[in-house]
Amino acid sequence: MGPQDKTIRIIIALIIAVLFFTKVITGTLAIVLLVVAGIFILTSLIGYCPIYSIFGISTCKKKAAQP
Repeated sequence: MGPQDKTIRIIIALIIAVLFFTKVITGTLAIVLLVVAGIFILTSLIGYCPIYSIFGISTCKKKAAQP
């Protein structure tokens, strides 16, 4: 997982948390979004997304081969 991907996930998680604690989102939607936010934070801290590996996606920049 690349640094931009991590940053975007953390920003989205923080937005969800703010919306929850200001009671903009409530009920089942709030719970589902909090779970998603938790997953975003966890995967950002670990630097690994299982869904990316299933689909063969990588957001890391590949280093050029050095001669």
